Amino acid sequence: MSGSVRVVLPAHLRALAAVDGDVHLDVVGTPTQQSVLDALEARFPVLVGTIRDRGTGLRRPFVRFFACGQDLSHDAPDTALPEQVGRGAEPFLVVGAMAGG
Repeated sequence: MSGSVRVVLPAHLRALAAVDGDVHLDVVGTPTQQSVLDALEARFPVLVGTIRDRGTGLRRPFVRFFACGQDLSHDAPDTALPEQVGRGAEPFLVVGAMAGG
């Protein structure tokens, strides 16, 4: 399976990557968090280290991933994303988490 995955980035990452709106990425095989983020960083190298730690490749603490109404933030990076994401019917959302008290 391969297809175009639609990624929605928070405003500050869209500005950094100089993109307006959603990003459409061609992902070969079954889309996973890792394959989508690899494709995103390959297309927009300025985003390397902003979503995942450069050294470990792990999700940064205040970044969350959502798709199809589900929080996928704690899923393993190689877990298949929902089928609707792979078809481009639903977006893969990268969200900056809020903290404070």
